[in-house]
Amino acid sequence: MDKIIIGADIGGTTVKIGFINNEGEILKKWEIPTNKSNGGVSIIDDLWQSIRIQLTALNLTTDMVLGIGVGAPGFIDGDTGFVYEAVNIGWKNFELAAQLKDKSGLPVFVENDANIAVLGENWKGAGNQARNVIAITLGTGVGGGIIANGEILNGENGMAGEIGHTTIDPHGHLCNCGRSGCLETIASATGIARQAMDKLQNNSISRLSTHYQQTGTVSAKDVFDLAKSGDTDCKHIIHDTADALGLFIANMGTIINPSKVLIGGGVSKAGDQLLDEIKNAFHKYALPRVSDICEMKIARLGNDAGIIGGAFFVRQKLLDITF
Repeated sequence: MDKIIIGADIGGTTVKIGFINNEGEILKKWEIPTNKSNGGVSIIDDLWQSIRIQLTALNLTTDMVLGIGVGAPGFIDGDTGFVYEAVNIGWKNFELAAQLKDKSGLPVFVENDANIAVLGENWKGAGNQARNVIAITLGTGVGGGIIANGEILNGENGMAGEIGHTTIDPHGHLCNCGRSGCLETIASATGIARQAMDKLQNNSISRLSTHYQQTGTVSAKDVFDLAKSGDTDCKHIIHDTADALGLFIANMGTIINPSKVLIGGGVSKAGDQLLDEIKNAFHKYALPRVSDICEMKIARLGNDAGIIGGAFFVRQKLLDITF
């Protein structure tokens, strides 16, 4: 039988793990808590112990495993699997690939979690194995991954694809990276909620204002729901957010020239309500030669993208398979 591949997606709350076959189908998936105590020192032990238990339960041995592909947050050297820093977990100068390889005796390959996710989404999700793809994840922050000429774009020290920290408004709000006006301050769920709070300062008579007075809070989902019900301020927030994203994608389009742009993350659950606005802005700003061949879609794989992408990364490294 063909060997299985193990994909792992290490997050700040849970580690998602899956056994994947050579066609990208999930044979089994599960998750374990991410133990961040003591600087995350036990995460790799926990991961490998969990994998061993599941291999035994399915009567599988390590001889039947091609390798392990891991996605992790932070700044990572994709060639060596060395984690320079993963703030959310507590790792700094952490030899992730080397440690897991020593414990498992298997080939181990590590990449940034956003990069791994775009590999999965492009292999078995909305990307349809395109060779030039930009993936944008709109969640608490803004993440991204770029596939150029069939391979992940890393840059010199792993910073390529950190699109959330592209400056959109130099005079904008302070970002947690220390600079001002990053895309993340506008297009993340946090940024959308902040825009709503700004609107409340200037308009005390609106559905948004009534909602805030009744609940004491406002979220990105509230903004989309209120826009659907006709709130003008929330419609403006969605328009402004999509406009910033459309401008960003148009500029990226002149550099990457993608055939696909994939929008994922929690904010993408707004679907066409957001996507249509982004498309309009993109076509407004982009050169026709860029926009005419670029399709924009909502990502499909959700939380499975990381483990499927981990499996593809192993195939890419060991079998020399590209898109």
